[in-house]
Amino acid sequence: MISRRGFLTGACAMTVASPSVLRAGEHAIAPRFRPRLVPLRGDYEVGRILVTPHTHFLYHVVAPGEAMRYGVGVGREGLTFRGEAVVGAKRKWPSWRPTDEMLARNPREYARFIEDPDYIMPGGPDNPLGARALYLYQNGRDTYYRIHGTNAPQTIGRSVSNGCIRMLNEHVIELYDKVPIGTPVTVF
Repeated sequence: MISRRGFLTGACAMTVASPSVLRAGEHAIAPRFRPRLVPLRGDYEVGRILVTPHTHFLYHVVAPGEAMRYGVGVGREGLTFRGEAVVGAKRKWPSWRPTDEMLARNPREYARFIEDPDYIMPGGPDNPLGARALYLYQNGRDTYYRIHGTNAPQTIGRSVSNGCIRMLNEHVIELYDKVPIGTPVTVF
């Protein structure tokens, strides 16, 4: 359960995170990872999200044969999601807690969460899920994989995460506003 202090910290972070803070990441990524409207081969319905982890791109189909392409950071080898899912939930400035698998893989990094099993990091600029999160579901169940923002823009274009798909905060906010719950997602 989130504490009163955690809630207030997150609420304050949401109100003080200025647009300039959210846009700071755009300058930290290579130009090829900046959003761009691109032609798309294949017969994908408008609205679908496609992710190609090996190239570090996410495509949001905006018209037949056209997609908005974003650079992303993806999971390290062996920690990636592959397959079909839907956006089952969406959150602004989501709270976060590492999964049990993450705690087991790296107990030193996540010691705070091991010492206090009830601790949940409130949303805000220091939270690794960033400004927005799209929760991926299969068969009505949370996969624990997300398309989310990041407080580490230098990870865009790299395979470094625990499996989730990271976007710059300003990019995930743009996508979040265009994608309804139920949107199909394919990760190749």
